[in-house]
Amino acid sequence: MAEINDKELLQLKNRLFELADKSYSRGIYTYTPFLSLSQQQVFYAAKDELSYAGYGMEGGAPVCERKMIRFGSPENLGYEEEYPIAAIEMRPAMPKFADTLTHRDFLGAVMNLGIDRNTIGDIFVQTSGGILFCQESIAPYLLENLHQVKHTSMECRLLEGEIALQNAEPEKITVTVSSARIDSVIAKLYHISRSQSLALFGAGKIFVNGIATENNSYSLKKGDSVTVRGYGKFIYYGFAGETKKGKERVSVGFFG
Repeated sequence: MAEINDKELLQLKNRLFELADKSYSRGIYTYTPFLSLSQQQVFYAAKDELSYAGYGMEGGAPVCERKMIRFGSPENLGYEEEYPIAAIEMRPAMPKFADTLTHRDFLGAVMNLGIDRNTIGDIFVQTSGGILFCQESIAPYLLENLHQVKHTSMECRLLEGEIALQNAEPEKITVTVSSARIDSVIAKLYHISRSQSLALFGAGKIFVNGIATENNSYSLKKGDSVTVRGYGKFIYYGFAGETKKGKERVSVGFFG
């Protein structure tokens, strides 16, 4: 958990139990802010102890990695409630003169407004502009104040209903590897050495289905979602054949 120190880990764990207790005792839904993959590990480590309250996770869209944890469930509380997540579309006011904008540009513009990082979910760069997920409570402030990203004047609007994200579907590719071991597939996909791949495990930068792993010998299973911090994300589709030299061809959905 490279981005969370021991003190922050304990504070987050205590906060999770506070929110679970509040939900259970008052009969209401409670929510965390958006949590990074590393922060979510605190929840996964304690989820059995928290299960009495009921829980769920949501980021705004199926491909989102930053997620809120909600305590409470329709079974426990007798009613349903939407997660307090809003989606904002950011488009250049004059597309002809717009900069080529990156994720870092959008995030920097938001942070420059004095917004807490934990109120912001995932940001997706689109062909023209971007879409960000945020806590509902800060959406009006962003709509009123987010006028510029880099040197580009922006127009923002609140999106309703199901959000259509460009580039949300992975590119299906086939690669040749010695085996379906996770370290072998990562090294091949990201064009790094096996030793560089191993270092990523030791640094806590590998997540399988949202859970951090240091097990570099893990054999990938069909449907596994793998995030490599600093590199990208892929979904393992499974065995796709064997080469004449006995190596395996495997199919993955590659997000880059």
